[in-house]
Amino acid sequence: MRKIIASLFLIITCLVSSVAIAGPKVEFKTTMGNFVVELDDVKAPKTTANFLDYVKSGFYNGTIFHRVIDGFMIQGGGFTADMNQKATNAPVASEAQNGLKNQTYTIAMARTSDPDSATAQFFINVNSNEGLNYPNAMGNGYTVFGKVISGIQTIDAIRKIPTMVASSPKMGRMSDVPSKTVTIESATILK
Repeated sequence: MRKIIASLFLIITCLVSSVAIAGPKVEFKTTMGNFVVELDDVKAPKTTANFLDYVKSGFYNGTIFHRVIDGFMIQGGGFTADMNQKATNAPVASEAQNGLKNQTYTIAMARTSDPDSATAQFFINVNSNEGLNYPNAMGNGYTVFGKVISGIQTIDAIRKIPTMVASSPKMGRMSDVPSKTVTIESATILK
């Protein structure tokens, strides 16, 4: 009887633990379909808080996926359909050393060459991109803070769009811009 009670206690503990580690979820509705990401607010607390602040403010609504490289990643969250870059909040410190890897269908923060320059733009890996993990050749990496948990078909459809070079008002010309505009209609925190 003790073994049965001990086994039941262990099973219940494992179930409660798995529920406890589930992080916040954000649903993206796009012109090509929807997808949901689950964020890791334990391993990437600053990045997750930063991202959720942008979601809560409606920042991502009306932005586009402006950079698509099939076999690498899709990037969005910073430009409007007319290729104007949106003003952002202060950058968030890198959490690339958190142990999360840039694996297929994970979400990570885009940044400049400065590891602590991530603001609003994010990318979804469409391949396992080991060269983006900490420590990479530059000694830093790109902060992974979650993963796609549904709507992978939407991510796959976006990554297959042919790309082009396009004009951007403040940046001149940008390459790898999808030839079909993919707009984020809304980003919503799920309850």
